[in-house]
Amino acid sequence: MMIWQRDNISTYTNLELIAGCIEGKSKCQEALYKRFFSLAMSICVRYAPNGSEVMEVVNDGFLKIFDNLQLYDTQRPFKAWLSRIMVNTAIDYYRRNVKSSNMVLDNKREGEENDPEIEHTLSADDIVKLFALLPDTYRITFNLYEVEGYSHEEIGQMLGVTASTSRSNLTRAKKMLQMLYRQHISKEKRCHEIV
Repeated sequence: MMIWQRDNISTYTNLELIAGCIEGKSKCQEALYKRFFSLAMSICVRYAPNGSEVMEVVNDGFLKIFDNLQLYDTQRPFKAWLSRIMVNTAIDYYRRNVKSSNMVLDNKREGEENDPEIEHTLSADDIVKLFALLPDTYRITFNLYEVEGYSHEEIGQMLGVTASTSRSNLTRAKKMLQMLYRQHISKEKRCHEIV
């Protein structure tokens, strides 16, 4: 049993907060949530298509974290453990809510130019907005492979598809991002010409 003597909970270490959460201290749970909320959001925003769904995934992830804190190995980094739970929660959310309307046909012919001219810098908000336009399957595959570092075999197991389908979804995601990027540049150029 830990002795809680300091008044300022923000000075508690991660391990102290975790111990407090395990003991059922709501102030420790609130402090842990606030401390890692930004990290959780930065992970979940890459998987869920809109703000309300992102918050649902974040909150579901934190519920799993609080329910399983006693299983956390304190010899390993807490951020990595939390990140893995958030990714898995996002994948679970996707599987529960998968819609056939997310299938997008790739009408681009072989040999067409794929690389847009890089003459424009997008803000982080612009990139997130473009990324949110990807169908769920493409966005999740892209994140799992390019950001999280999973193999196509692992992604296939997570999403219930073959490794070749995962590869195909990644390729299509990249092509679609390039197309969206080009459209964004064209739109912005038109706006500058009007001004």
